[in-house]
Amino acid sequence: MSTADHDKRELEAIETASRDELEALQYERLRWTLNHAYKNVPMYTRKFDEAGVHPDDLKALTDIRKFPFTTKQDLRDNYPFGLFAVPREQVVRVHASSGTTGKPTVVGYTRNDINNWANLVARSIRAAGGKPGDMVHVAYGYGLFTGGLGAHYGAEALGCTVVPMSGGQTEKQVQLINDFQPDIIMVTPSYCLNIADEFERQGLDPKASSLRVGIFGAEPWTNSMREEIENRLGLDAVDIYGLSEVMGPGVAQECIETKDGPVIWEDYFLPEIINTETLEPNPDGESGELVFTSLTKEAMPVIRYRTRDLTRLLPGTARTMRRMDKITGRSDDMLIIRGVNVFPSQVEEQILTLPELSPHYQLELRRDGHMDNVVVNVEVRSEFDHIDDDTRDEIARALNHKIKSYIGISTKIKLLDPESITRSLGKAQRVVDRRPKG
Repeated sequence: MSTADHDKRELEAIETASRDELEALQYERLRWTLNHAYKNVPMYTRKFDEAGVHPDDLKALTDIRKFPFTTKQDLRDNYPFGLFAVPREQVVRVHASSGTTGKPTVVGYTRNDINNWANLVARSIRAAGGKPGDMVHVAYGYGLFTGGLGAHYGAEALGCTVVPMSGGQTEKQVQLINDFQPDIIMVTPSYCLNIADEFERQGLDPKASSLRVGIFGAEPWTNSMREEIENRLGLDAVDIYGLSEVMGPGVAQECIETKDGPVIWEDYFLPEIINTETLEPNPDGESGELVFTSLTKEAMPVIRYRTRDLTRLLPGTARTMRRMDKITGRSDDMLIIRGVNVFPSQVEEQILTLPELSPHYQLELRRDGHMDNVVVNVEVRSEFDHIDDDTRDEIARALNHKIKSYIGISTKIKLLDPESITRSLGKAQRVVDRRPKG
């Protein structure tokens, strides 16, 4: 039986229900969520009252646009537990962001929230081609970050054998993949490439490993990166999407049979796309900022949470539920270089068109006088390390030309030797801002 046939046989009814059935369930759950938030979270009581709206004003799903947005700043302002909608004693787990830009954003889960999360990640792994009995190597970080434990509980809920490796110890990652023979790896795409590099450093062929599926998330990645990973490791690379403020990994998952963008599990999350300037809703198919309202969360419901992720909503294919396109970047880490909006993923696309260059890169922002400049630090692949300076200059010129033509900015290209850029154990640091502050 093919993976796709196996997948179709075991789908939950809601995954292929009609849009009418799905939207009826969404409406029922949305009414509950709005009432739950309004009655039990002082911030939402105040926000709704200030906006002149009440949960009873929801007469149709589109009425969600009458309600105010929630932002990451709201979570920070109510640190640590001010957004909990249940007594703290009913919260069985707390996760938090790293807090690199201020106070960490804290999220809480009831027992029911944890069970829903595990079941959604199990649904996601199944959509990716996983099945009970598969061995899943989890190389997302464990701890306050939602990735490791989210993947772990979901894989167990599906009936898989879990290897809770976490991030780091790259040599040991390779050893355990070789020794344990896992079927699936769950990891950030950039760290997966580090693991592939380590296979090769040890004289091993990454394609010869037992891995047949990679479920990659926690950072934007391009279809070019997908090809790179699939070609080097000989597996199917699929995208998982989530964020801790809304749940964690498993908000959306790409299906292995289509690989056409993550399916949003709309029975648990109501998505919107808004115009980043007017904040008005955009129609399906039009790009903008992704906004989510949770539909079942007990401990910490979120109403119209602005994710800052830029994408668009697309019609369902493998499932009734709508898909989201690949994340093109974030509205808050968008670089504006001499008036041009630039996302690191756009630069990555151009780097990966040149066979001599590896996907390990970093953008360095500098200011010369009053002008911002971008230095693209990118490694040459190990098999091209021997090329002479003239050839390196030629490759640098080619990349410079591509970035100028397709993105519209001039850059300085620095071709580095293999292993020159610091390897990340989780999310890759794509941008280093060396511009003077203030």
